[in-house]
Amino acid sequence: MHRPLRWLAALAAIVVITAAAPPAQAFPPSTRAALISYLNGISGQYTLSGQHNREPNSDPTYYTRMAQGITGQTPGLWGGDFLFLPADVSARQTMINEAIRQWQGGSVVALTWHFCPPTVGQTCGWDANGILSHLSDAQWSQVIANGTALNNAYKNRLNEAVPYLRQLQNAGVPVLWRPVHEMNDGWSWWGGRPGPNGSRRLYQIAYEHLTNTHGLTNLVWVWNVKDVSMGSIGEYWPGASYVDVASLDVWVKMEPSASDYQAMLNVAGGKPISLAEVGRVPSPALMNAQPRWTWWMVWAEWLIDPAYNNNAAVQASYFAPQVLNRGEFTIPGGGSRIGPIAGLASKCVDVQGSNTANGTQIQLYSCNATFAQRWTVGTDGTLRALGKCMDVDGGVGANGTRVHLWDCIAGNGNQQWVYSSSARTLVNPKTGRCLDVTGQSSADGTRLQIWQCNGQSNQQWTLP
Repeated sequence: MHRPLRWLAALAAIVVITAAAPPAQAFPPSTRAALISYLNGISGQYTLSGQHNREPNSDPTYYTRMAQGITGQTPGLWGGDFLFLPADVSARQTMINEAIRQWQGGSVVALTWHFCPPTVGQTCGWDANGILSHLSDAQWSQVIANGTALNNAYKNRLNEAVPYLRQLQNAGVPVLWRPVHEMNDGWSWWGGRPGPNGSRRLYQIAYEHLTNTHGLTNLVWVWNVKDVSMGSIGEYWPGASYVDVASLDVWVKMEPSASDYQAMLNVAGGKPISLAEVGRVPSPALMNAQPRWTWWMVWAEWLIDPAYNNNAAVQASYFAPQVLNRGEFTIPGGGSRIGPIAGLASKCVDVQGSNTANGTQIQLYSCNATFAQRWTVGTDGTLRALGKCMDVDGGVGANGTRVHLWDCIAGNGNQQWVYSSSARTLVNPKTGRCLDVTGQSSADGTRLQIWQCNGQSNQQWTLP
């Protein structure tokens, strides 16, 4: 369950918000180690919401926008795909540009690649001559044998992604990288071959080539299977040194079974696990029963397929207390997630009615663990909830100027706060005034304002 943002007495855990921090982005440059550490940290407690965006690569937020329209929230994870059709291959740069924007805006980036077999060129179709093709055993033996023509062709196929992955690395974007996905199912040319010389070897070659030959250091390697023949997924395990996250795609069933969940925990050996593709958004009940999934990613148009989802169910999952959407978490090195901010009578700083409209009142309210009370300290000195910022109305410095929710604007002094651990105050440097509870009232719904700093209890806050 989410812990509310609360002003706690444990001052050792206080986070200092500095106005001098770099502006303009929710997540600054980070590393694969930081992202892996973060996933380990939330395992068993929280799950990132996620949405995949496949065709067209020329519009790489198409389905994310649909999720926003249904929930009013931006998914915590953005999924993209290098893809294979000529138009999508030509638009890969557009997709990568969006991946960088998504990271800088506060979403984790996950990339998949439906890639053409090494027997054809870099573009192909979905049919038996492309993604659904089947290599003969003799061809497969060549693909995995170092130095053969097909092995070199496979490595050259991987090389197509290297310039794009390096752009992400240079931009400080760690990537949840899921190659050779659903390797235990034979629907694709790369899948359905168990054992040391099967599909897992193709994955190992990808790891060795991109990590050792090309020196890419920003890839979080996500091993992936589908919910078929779960008792034999060990035949596809490439070894712990090749895997950062073990992931499951759920298509045969609407939701992962208890035995699927246990099988993934068993094979992962303590590494994080995730639901890399789902048709149905996992329900709050499922996430309570299977709390170790660190993210789920809904597959493209299945979000709006009535056979899988309806708006009410999607909303329930996005607003479940264990689910983190954009603006409700940060990656180590990119700021600090804090719990509810509490003040008078240990009540919490709250967005009235969980409303995300600009100008929504920020108030004092009984702590209730909702999204309206979950705040994140941005690296730019902002306090963020529901994907928006705590803002001084108009930046006016007069006593009594209200504080409300507003779109985050890079470098805007109205939205920057400095926390003093000794005085327990939140000061807006632009106005020099303190966050204040109107009239020293502790009643639910009392609005927050700025006021000349005076050391009184209605200006004292505790960050957990």
